[in-house]
Order: sequence, then C-alpha cells, then structure tokens
Amino acid sequence: MNLYDLARGLHILAVIAWMAGLLFLPRLYAYDAEQADKAEPLKGEMRALLRTWQRRLLKIIVNPAMILAWGLGLWLFWLRSGSGADWSFAHQPWMIAKLAGVLALSGWHGYLSAEFRRVQAGTSVRTGRFWRMTNEIPFLIAIVMVLSVTLEWGA
Repeated sequence: MNLYDLARGLHILAVIAWMAGLLFLPRLYAYDAEQADKAEPLKGEMRALLRTWQRRLLKIIVNPAMILAWGLGLWLFWLRSGSGADWSFAHQPWMIAKLAGVLALSGWHGYLSAEFRRVQAGTSVRTGRFWRMTNEIPFLIAIVMVLSVTLEWGA
C-alpha cells in the first residue's frame, strides 16, 4: 500500500463529509428563517428542533471533517513534496487554484459558523431566500478545485 494513496483516499472522504455539511447547513438556516411566518405553537417546537440539528451538524460533522480535510491535505502536501525536498508543484496554477478554493471553503465555513451563533441567539437577519441562493456556493468552489487538481491545469 502506498502512503500517498492512503492519505489521498482519507482526504477525499474528509472533504466529502465537509462538503455535505457545508451544503446542508444553509438549508437548515433557510428552514429556520422561514419559521418566523408560522403559527406560534408550531414555530417554537420546529425552531428548537432545527437548531438542535444545526448544532449537531456543525459540531459533530462539519467542524471535525474540516479539521481532518485540512490535516490530511497538509500531509498530502508534505508527501507530494517528497518530505519537503521539492516544493515546485506548489507554484503551479492548478495548486494555486486548489489552495484558493480551500481558503474560500474555509471562509464560507467560518461565515456559516458565525451565522450559527446569530441563529442560536435569535439575531440573524438572513432570509430563507438568501440561504437558498447561497446554498450552492461550496459546490461551485469544489468544481473548480476538483477540476484543477485532476487536470493539473497549467502544469
């Protein structure tokens, strides 16, 4: 078994879990925002349930998956360099696009985490429409990242 292939496989699994959470959490925020228009007896129960799901998704799946994706990605970076011997690949356009995507996904994750705190506090001003419109942002970023790495654009 090749250590690089093992790291790559584990990295892909971590990224899948991270992406799943980044795609689903805005949907939960949309449902939460739309509870404001509901009748009071159901609104409170549904919001409590949605906020429990949000917390669990963020704390049990999204945050750990991001940490694993980052850690395994750094390990892959190290392995690809020949244990620090050759960093020339890091300057290739495909790797720069990948790293820019990682930073963009991490920024979106940070935004969703900050919004989680606002939703929990009841101070969020975002609408269900906003969350539906922005829901696909991580997937669009992932398209660029995956294609840049698999095709090694500019190499």
